[in-house]
Amino acid sequence: MNELPDSKNAKPTATEALVKIRRLAKSYRRGDQVVPVLSDISLDIMPGDFTALMGPSGSGKSTLLNLIAGIDKPDAGELRVAGLDITALGESELADWRAANVGFIFQFYNLMPVLTAFENVELPLMLTGLSRSERRARVELTLDAVGLSDRLQHYPNELSGGQQQRVAIARAIVTDPTLLVADEPTGDLDRVSAADVLAMMQRLNAELGKTIIMVTHDANAAHAARKIIHLDKGEILPENLNEAQQPPEKH
Repeated sequence: MNELPDSKNAKPTATEALVKIRRLAKSYRRGDQVVPVLSDISLDIMPGDFTALMGPSGSGKSTLLNLIAGIDKPDAGELRVAGLDITALGESELADWRAANVGFIFQFYNLMPVLTAFENVELPLMLTGLSRSERRARVELTLDAVGLSDRLQHYPNELSGGQQQRVAIARAIVTDPTLLVADEPTGDLDRVSAADVLAMMQRLNAELGKTIIMVTHDANAAHAARKIIHLDKGEILPENLNEAQQPPEKH
């Protein structure tokens, strides 16, 4: 896989946690009720990790992903990404931080239907200081990296589900973010397309060193990761914390 242009974003050393979470808690209000979602979460994610967050509906896995990505804020606890306490950032600062440091991969792709694959991937670069020619070079390199160099001028409705998700992955990595977060990235794909997308994410992790955090309810998808963390009722199950998980043997 081709390398992407170097980013100016600060990266932690290999011995420092990229994501450092200590005693994190989060609740939501439903009318007069306070509903706890996460309780006393402590977790380290190292640079270059590919981590899957698993758990039943309501376990808090998507909430934890949103907190790490700076989409939401915790009620209590410490959350640092690349050494920065993102809980101390204001809304405008947090938006700038997300744009510079986080690439998002969603279940339903979230592509703009009126834009080509090239234009969808270029969107995050429009907020940077790159020239038009620099943006073009980066977009072409990124789409080539996900195997879509022959689909630059195709619109989303002219692409398969797997190809649309690859465009979404290209859009997520085109700025060379510090962190990739994926929320059920294979949830809307057939088995073959899902396997293709997971293999792509594994290559991004192994060959480009991308740190990936993926929420999934699918055990097969989770086994594409290097590490699986199970959550239940807002807590990390201790027997699964920091254990490298291997796919089940095929008989």
